Amino acid sequence: MNHTMKEIPESQRPYEKCIREGENTLSDSELLAVILRCGTRGMNSLTLANDILSHMEQSPYPGLLGLLHCSVSDLKKIHGIGTVKAVQLKCIGELSKRIASTAARISLDFNSPDSIAAYYMEQLRHQEQEIMVCMMLDNQNHLLGDTVLSKGTVNATLITPREVYLEALRYHAVNLILIHNHPGGNPAPSKCDKEITERICQAGEMLGINLLDHIIIGDHRYISFREEGLMGAYPE
Repeated sequence: MNHTMKEIPESQRPYEKCIREGENTLSDSELLAVILRCGTRGMNSLTLANDILSHMEQSPYPGLLGLLHCSVSDLKKIHGIGTVKAVQLKCIGELSKRIASTAARISLDFNSPDSIAAYYMEQLRHQEQEIMVCMMLDNQNHLLGDTVLSKGTVNATLITPREVYLEALRYHAVNLILIHNHPGGNPAPSKCDKEITERICQAGEMLGINLLDHIIIGDHRYISFREEGLMGAYPE
């Protein structure tokens, strides 16, 4: 596999195969090879792509998923990967998340926890720390904006009703939806999750701003406080 790409039969070259048979026929390593375009000294792009995936198999996140969890410095430890290629690989991961979010936004319905979870799933399920996001809506449930309230462990000492509603007032929001992730993959709410939600609900009642739902994202799973009956009915 140390042949140059020109020395490989045309039928086995990823770029030509993509043109001839379509991108869906390419393996993971072939897709990476096309995106990387060139290899390094003594190593063509296909060999380099195979080495990258082999390196990922030794990590907690095997395969292409590993690209989302590696930093630029981690990637540069792989032979043949310098800063430019490391940045390319990180951008592949970010692009994939944005494509998934853009596709999910088309069917985004703020009365449907399933569609909200789908919108944030790729953004949050790969995170290695807890992130709390607040979606702010007007009285017609149109999205005014969202903001990250906290990074790190979500607990009552870090997330307070005050900071939640300061953001809500800044956007002139009438309704709110909280979303946060559980890095372990299990979205079941903790005691702390329930306490935070209750406190924010109570504070919102006094301000006339409704907390519609709190959605916890796991690995391809989610829990909605509203669906689980852990919150009251939607306000009229």
